[in-house]
Amino acid sequence: MSYEKVAQAKDRLIIGTKQTVKAMKSGEVEEVVIAQDIDPEIAKKVSQLAEKMNITYTQVDSKKKLGKACGIEVGTATVAIKQ
Repeated sequence: MSYEKVAQAKDRLIIGTKQTVKAMKSGEVEEVVIAQDIDPEIAKKVSQLAEKMNITYTQVDSKKKLGKACGIEVGTATVAIKQ
């Protein structure tokens, strides 16, 4: 489900953890997608920030598939969908 949502929102994506966190803090994010096969500390940091800021987040099983859904050749730990 989330891979499809990411693929459909291609023009509103922020790819990568640094950019995702920055966009979350500036209030331009509607939803965050986090890959489960990443460093647990990174996943925890992003999910806690999402909870704190009342941003919906979902988890997917693979960073490689998440990257592919974004239209990039490499995996990505997190993706934000802008409002």
